[in-house]
Amino acid sequence: MTSKYEILEINTDGGSRGNPGPAAIGVYATSKDKEIFTLSETIGETTNNVAEYSAVIRSLEVMVEKEIYTEKLKYILDSELIVKQITGKYKIKKIHLRELREKIVKLVNILKEKGQIKLMTFVNVPREQNKIADKLVNEALDK
Repeated sequence: MTSKYEILEINTDGGSRGNPGPAAIGVYATSKDKEIFTLSETIGETTNNVAEYSAVIRSLEVMVEKEIYTEKLKYILDSELIVKQITGKYKIKKIHLRELREKIVKLVNILKEKGQIKLMTFVNVPREQNKIADKLVNEALDK
């Protein structure tokens, strides 16, 4: 099932209760205010940072699986640290986080090679502007 969009905005969030502790991801993908897909999944016991990375990874996997095409892909996260690590502005000291970033790079390259994305950005917003993704994280953790 192929879908094409001029612009796709993907709000992601990840969290753990206890850090490390039970963790989940929330993803809310829209195009021109129309919901395209959502994810609300537990991911086992891990840290907040791993959960944040995992939300981005899962959303990219869904794009590959569902053959979603977009001219412009905009990721919206409330974690400044993760945005700056993914975009290369901050070094990643922990090997396991470096490996997660590498997985993101590989998925992005697959999407670009297939022509599924052309332009891509990551932006950091205040937590209040990422409420839906945060709600999806908490719904998964509350189940």
